[in-house]
Amino acid sequence: MQKKPILMLILTVLVLAQLACGFSYSSANIADAYMSLNSEGDQPTTVYSDDAVFYAIVDLTNASPNTEVRAVWIATSVEGEEPDLVIDEATITSESALLVFDLANAPGFFWPNGSYRVEIYLNGELDTTLEFSVR
Repeated sequence: MQKKPILMLILTVLVLAQLACGFSYSSANIADAYMSLNSEGDQPTTVYSDDAVFYAIVDLTNASPNTEVRAVWIATSVEGEEPDLVIDEATITSESALLVFDLANAPGFFWPNGSYRVEIYLNGELDTTLEFSVR
């Protein structure tokens, strides 16, 4: 039977192709993500007052030190703004950790009532979307 040499040849070709393409596999993942009233993450919420700071808490696990997590803050449907308006974004490069993203309005200004979201990207791929509102 010639099955073993053929199998070895196929495996060798696959390994060489992987090396040639610079393939990279990451087991990093977002174990949990939620909105909070504070940076400690001990006051989960989905509703904020118009003068609040928004906190998105992201539990990054199995991550190498160069893992990128990006938060894109979006006004989904708010008074006086176009739908799906991107407000801001931030990127953190980290290994496994509890990451905190925050968004504050300028002093003396207030968030318009409505619905918002923050999209969480892991190494450039959308992973999680957190929805919240201002009332």
